[in-house]
Amino acid sequence: MISEEEVKPKSKFAEIKDLIDKEEFSLRKRLPRKLPKRTNDVYVSRRTNFKQQLERCHKLMNSGNEVYIHGLGAAINRAVNLALEVKKSSIGNVETETQTSTVELVDDLEPETDEHEPEIFIRNNSAVHIKVFKVTGTSVEPDQIQLP
Repeated sequence: MISEEEVKPKSKFAEIKDLIDKEEFSLRKRLPRKLPKRTNDVYVSRRTNFKQQLERCHKLMNSGNEVYIHGLGAAINRAVNLALEVKKSSIGNVETETQTSTVELVDDLEPETDEHEPEIFIRNNSAVHIKVFKVTGTSVEPDQIQLP
């Protein structure tokens, strides 16, 4: 008979989390490093209201030509859905460019007593960066034509 442990392999972080005695240690997850905050960046989380994020993206698209949507971990699906919704509901020709990356996250294991030393755990998480932008016509302006 196959045990549950053989069926579902645990990640290194999950194994460490299982070993943490909640009376002796507390786990503190640090905030991830963010890209430089620009006026047209939207950082998507699972907690923020989707409708408010959509309205913010529309406001940014109306005031400029592009918006950058960033999602990390469990918020990747939400970021993709937000970008697709902005593209679908925008007036004019709107396109998207998507990039993925891996972000290093740091967690602190802080002892509740002086018997243990604090520890740091580093783990990786997936991220998505979506550029939603207005496409202008591909016509050539008269001043761009170079004559021989």
